[in-house]
Amino acid sequence: MSGGVRRADAERSGRTAGGERSGRSGKDGRPEQVPGEGARDGEGARRLRETAAEVFGWDELRPEQLTAMEWVLEGRDALVVMPTGSGKSAVYQVPGLLLSGPVVVVSPLLALQRDQIAGLPDGDRGPAAVAVNSDLTAAEEDAAWTAVREGEVHFLYLSPEQLAKDEVVDRLAEVDPALFVVDEAQCVSSWGHDFRPDYLRLAQAARRLGGPPVLALTATAAPPVRQDIVERLGMRDPRVLVTGFDRPNIRLEVRRHLEDAERRRLVVERAAAEPKPGIVYAATRKDSEFYAGELAALGLAAEAYHAGMRASERRRVHEAFLAGETDVVVATSAFGMGIDKEDVRFVLHAALPGSLDAYYQEVGRCGRDGKPALAVLHYRPEDTGMQAFFSGRRPSPDTVRKVVDAVHAHGDEPARLEDLRRETRMTRGRVTSTVNLLEEAGAVATDAAGTVRPVTGADPADAVHRATDRAEAHRRMERSRVDMARAFAETTGCRRRFLLGYFGEEYEAPCGTCDVCEAQEAGDGPAPADERPAHPDVGAYPIGAEVRHGEWGPGTVLSEEGDRITVLFEEVGYRTLSLDALAEKDDLLAVVGQGREEGSAA
Repeated sequence: MSGGVRRADAERSGRTAGGERSGRSGKDGRPEQVPGEGARDGEGARRLRETAAEVFGWDELRPEQLTAMEWVLEGRDALVVMPTGSGKSAVYQVPGLLLSGPVVVVSPLLALQRDQIAGLPDGDRGPAAVAVNSDLTAAEEDAAWTAVREGEVHFLYLSPEQLAKDEVVDRLAEVDPALFVVDEAQCVSSWGHDFRPDYLRLAQAARRLGGPPVLALTATAAPPVRQDIVERLGMRDPRVLVTGFDRPNIRLEVRRHLEDAERRRLVVERAAAEPKPGIVYAATRKDSEFYAGELAALGLAAEAYHAGMRASERRRVHEAFLAGETDVVVATSAFGMGIDKEDVRFVLHAALPGSLDAYYQEVGRCGRDGKPALAVLHYRPEDTGMQAFFSGRRPSPDTVRKVVDAVHAHGDEPARLEDLRRETRMTRGRVTSTVNLLEEAGAVATDAAGTVRPVTGADPADAVHRATDRAEAHRRMERSRVDMARAFAETTGCRRRFLLGYFGEEYEAPCGTCDVCEAQEAGDGPAPADERPAHPDVGAYPIGAEVRHGEWGPGTVLSEEGDRITVLFEEVGYRTLSLDALAEKDDLLAVVGQGREEGSAA
């Protein structure tokens, strides 16, 4: 329940925080050392272990969890990147009980907030949690704030939209939060696949709260996105911990189709045949209804889920799935963020997703119990056209001009976002995203209260031009993500290596658990790219190296596959470059730095 205070306590259960997965997966699949693992016998570590066991019933904490928890106890800002289902919430839950004030947890969806609170063990002696959101009546909201003010609440869950309200931030400032947690932190990065404009106001909110330590959590963030998170949240000398992205128990498969009718038939057949429960991701609301209807006609408990449904209906589908009452949920990307259900056996994509970030986040919702699970992407080359359409939806020059004019109309007086929304007759999200572009372009400035004013000397016409250029750069980035998703679907090499390389992680193919590697082991098909003789220039552009291209500017090397490297450029997004072409023109791409060490200040 969102409105009341939820208390937690647990019996000793012999569990490990975050399920059965353990260790950090690295090259060759072996655990890698995580910074700070040596300091395990101090007072802080002892208190963390005792709290984990006595309150949550976790007899063990994995080394990387304990490292991050110690950073929290020490009052450090920290960015923690762990795979879906690996126990990220434990990183703040356990040390949060040892801090002197409430822990603020910024969580993007109401369903995710409910799941996080429901995930706390029941009882009367442990941590108390409450969510303040639009689901509450006025009386429930007042009761929640009273509990927070009187020190009865350990964890307070809020959406970024709530933190955009002055009265909410003022109430929080009165209780002196001990920790500011940003869950799904990839949403703060304008280069990330899941960017949400309201997340950009979080750094200001944290400053108004007196600057408590900031803990950012995410499951999917390539190196440049991690740097963007650190900068956007105003993190101070942060520690950065990145565990391996690999989920070795999930088999990866791609099925390519020529005709849409054939694809639809095979998606339905596969979803019906695989062990349940499972999730099917569809590209549109109409498709989610179609597939759910086809599966229901076969006698399965299948439900559609998308943003066009009433909130009460979405909640019913969500809760029925968690309760094991549903065989298959067919959803758009609106479903799944934060789903904590261990026994999902498959995730099928009925069309190409908009990015590998979104794909891997969605795939990560199966197999959380460590048992074998299946991820199948059903792909047609024509899918890229739809995704390119979605990727192009950025503020137009006319939209930017309206916001610029509205800001300047206030003269020397700062404008509130609500004022701009009313004056431009735009949605709040559209106004916020446009203001963010203008701020990136140096045309407007926002203060800690979230009000907007023009930068002194800024020319309105020039502001529109610069902001439109930023919007175009974002569009190129999004389009490049679509291209990388297509390249994953069409690769002749190990899919796991390709996928992990996208996130900047080295992996030695073959994995043995993707359709390409299985076909090679069976003697079918040509030798994959990652098993061909090494190119003589392999190693000239190390993974993680900072580079500069003569035309595309600065970037970061993410992966190497055969005679090609993949680089994420700040201005044009992901590009795959031929080592032969680079050798012919040796001044085209220059290495300018070796990147940063994880576990140190980012």
